[in-house]
Amino acid sequence: MSDHDSYAPQSGDPSYDVVSYDLDLDYRVRTNRLSGRAVIHAVASERVRSVALDLIGLRATRVRVDGNPRTTFRQAPRAVRITLPEPVEAGEEFSIEIAYAGAPAPRRSRWGTIGWEELEDGSLVAAQPTGAPTWFPCNDRPDDRARYRIAVTTESEYTVAATGVPRPPVPVGARLRWEFVSEVPTATYLAAVHIGRYREQRIGSARFMQPAALKTEVRRAFADVPRMMACFEAAFGTYPQEECTFVVTPDVLEIPLEAQGLMVFGANHLDDASARLIPHELAHQWFGNSVGVGAWRDIWLNEGFACYAEWVWSEASGGSTIAQLAALHHAGLSRLPQDLVLSDPGAATMFDDRVYKRGALLLEALRRTLGSDVFGELVRRWARLHRHSVVSTDDFRECVELVTGQSHAALLEAWLDQPTLPPLPLVGLEEPISS
Repeated sequence: MSDHDSYAPQSGDPSYDVVSYDLDLDYRVRTNRLSGRAVIHAVASERVRSVALDLIGLRATRVRVDGNPRTTFRQAPRAVRITLPEPVEAGEEFSIEIAYAGAPAPRRSRWGTIGWEELEDGSLVAAQPTGAPTWFPCNDRPDDRARYRIAVTTESEYTVAATGVPRPPVPVGARLRWEFVSEVPTATYLAAVHIGRYREQRIGSARFMQPAALKTEVRRAFADVPRMMACFEAAFGTYPQEECTFVVTPDVLEIPLEAQGLMVFGANHLDDASARLIPHELAHQWFGNSVGVGAWRDIWLNEGFACYAEWVWSEASGGSTIAQLAALHHAGLSRLPQDLVLSDPGAATMFDDRVYKRGALLLEALRRTLGSDVFGELVRRWARLHRHSVVSTDDFRECVELVTGQSHAALLEAWLDQPTLPPLPLVGLEEPISS
């Protein structure tokens, strides 16, 4: 049995694991009204008499466990506590059906407002790390990955993009029902829904959803995605997701965001200054969404790899080399407070830019120490060995030893476990990332 995540101790219930979510949503854009029915198939990890589902800002109206009408529940501000009609033993399966409704809105957190968000004309989900309960009842733990079926019925002039493989929309009266199915194990924070007046186009193998007026600008801004995909497949292995969908909203967004097989950018991210954001979000499909963290303290494994991928693409596309970018960012970090431990940065600072850059610099330190060929094998082995599973920093240490035959403990401890920024090794600067 897992424990509560120390960075989000009020989220999730470690007494059970979800196998699948079956979500039927009815959403009215003009009134921001959501009504839903969720069926959650789960397995008890210990003997349980009651379980909790995270749900925030929406009201549960009906709950059934294994179809039993004698199910009782009590709703608090953050969760619905469900009393099971009969105890469930460890290893036994059970299902929860829950009807709920309300006006979805982002939740306030120490990381800002996160979750379901209204746009000027539509909506999006930006759930990392604990925003998923703003739109569906869930066991909101990063280590509890499950399959999904997401169906959304909304006004016919709107298009829906969501986690999973899309099926053709079906008319429901004057409205449309969109359905998406994902067999890939997905964390709750990586499930997403986007609704807007979008039109589809293809750039290489990727699917793009954008307002009709932005079609040409999107094609220009994302023209390098096919080359980027080829570069990352050579460096990291075959693209691991079922879909590769980009959504571009007409709204201005603070930052782009990724979900499982899905990325969203704002209209303000279509300029040259934002170009580095594209490889970062695409790389998360390998690191974060396929190889994902089981605890938030290990977030560098998501963000450090994605930041390093920016440098890989820069070098491959004729921009600054990995070595040049590493030197630049090392100098920048050396001027900042030396009080962050990469392997446990703390909940308040887990999205600090120092986590991103120091994680990337650790990878560059390994490349310079191991040489490009061995380092390339390490990265590909990491992505292949832990495909669609959760990992920890200790798993990374073990992978380094597995590939190299040595622990490299001194290097890893200096970068991961000490707050002072280590110097970068001065060897191997002439070697490309792959050979």
